[in-house]
Amino acid sequence: MQVKLALPKGRLLSPTSRLLQNAGLDLNGYDGQSRSYRPQCPSFPGLFLKVFHEKDVPIQVAIGNYDLGICGLDWIEELMAKYTSSALVKVRDLKYGRSSLCVAASKRSPLRSIEDLGSKAGAVCLATEYPNLAESFALRLRLKRFKVFPLWGAAEAYPPENADLALVSLPAGSPLDGGLHPLSSILSASAFLIANRGSWESKDLSPVLQCLYSAGNVDEAEGESVAGQPDRTEETPAGHPFCDGDLWLGLPDGHQQGPTLELLSKAGIAVWEQPGSPRRPTTNMDGVSIKMVRPQDMPVQVANGNFDLAITGEDWLYDHLYRFPGSPVKEILKLGVGKVRIVAVVSNKLPVDSPQGLRELLRKNGLSALRIASEYTSIADRYARDNHLSPYRLIPTWGASEAFLPEDADLLIENVQTGRTLAQHDLKIIDIMFESSACLVGSTNSVGGGSKLKRMKRIIQALRRTVNESGKE
Repeated sequence: MQVKLALPKGRLLSPTSRLLQNAGLDLNGYDGQSRSYRPQCPSFPGLFLKVFHEKDVPIQVAIGNYDLGICGLDWIEELMAKYTSSALVKVRDLKYGRSSLCVAASKRSPLRSIEDLGSKAGAVCLATEYPNLAESFALRLRLKRFKVFPLWGAAEAYPPENADLALVSLPAGSPLDGGLHPLSSILSASAFLIANRGSWESKDLSPVLQCLYSAGNVDEAEGESVAGQPDRTEETPAGHPFCDGDLWLGLPDGHQQGPTLELLSKAGIAVWEQPGSPRRPTTNMDGVSIKMVRPQDMPVQVANGNFDLAITGEDWLYDHLYRFPGSPVKEILKLGVGKVRIVAVVSNKLPVDSPQGLRELLRKNGLSALRIASEYTSIADRYARDNHLSPYRLIPTWGASEAFLPEDADLLIENVQTGRTLAQHDLKIIDIMFESSACLVGSTNSVGGGSKLKRMKRIIQALRRTVNESGKE
């Protein structure tokens, strides 16, 4: 009998690998250097392993695609806060990967304690990757009015201008962002072993469980989390003073950060990181304030008026506009860096090479629904409708999307640069949807005085000149 175990990428990968080694499950292909999503366990041939983004693990276990999984308690509780009858069983605290979920406010905010929230005029706005837990937190406090801003990440950058509070995860020993102070710790988390309730009740999982139970604790040097404790940073770091009249420019973090900063430098726009507050760099442009956040979040932040200008990918702009056709966000300038193709991908084992082939497969095989996995849920939804791929079911992912094919999805809508990674995972492109690169976006609803408009035009002109010069080289 096969037992399926979902494993985490990212921060929990190394300690989880040590746990499995201690359990006598010597894996091939589960380490920081491996690009495989299917580690092999020669000593346990009945064990099927798959590597996912940590946030995807509890979902995959809950819907029954996997019998067991390992992930952080924070993502388990985030799922169960919304789906209280979820088919998840919390089997064992593995006691590594410790972290805290901390509610924090800006040091420049008048909110100094949880009690202050009750007397705040207007709605309390919470920015977070954990929208379900944020809503539960607000309901427990019986806040009269509140809003939750779901984000892909970088919640610590949003208070005080764009949110009152940030609900953030702090790995043990990691300090809070220098511009924030903690109000409350709402959850102490660590890695957990979880199971699907149906598998728990009907399958013999004991051989795998006995191995994991015998592994003991993973030796991990961790400090104490600072969430809910006195703030370590006494003063907001010195730097550019943020003014209400400033032009707000959103810049992307992650792999887009380097090319973006290089382009800005060529345009004469210098950006310097602030010690203790990396999300709020300074610049040589007077009257301009900068935040670095996830490119996925840029379009909605521009639409909400939180940024006057922002640099994101055309892929994320289109995904936003497909979902909100009336959004005021518009593309101002193609920047020509960070080029990728948005493609439709299937397993090489699937005998199709086009969307028409998928339609034929649906018709002949009588599939209950075509499973489509993607980070771009709106683009994927539009692609399925435009290509008449009904019935279909969307599977939102948070990275490591290649792992879903072919066992957990039939079609993947993904971005690629060369396609080599897809080939390494025995996947093939059956359709190229469009090419995406970084772009400068703004809002059709932009308002502001003459000085702000002048700063906006200066940035646009500097970037346009640089893009045009690069095109001539």
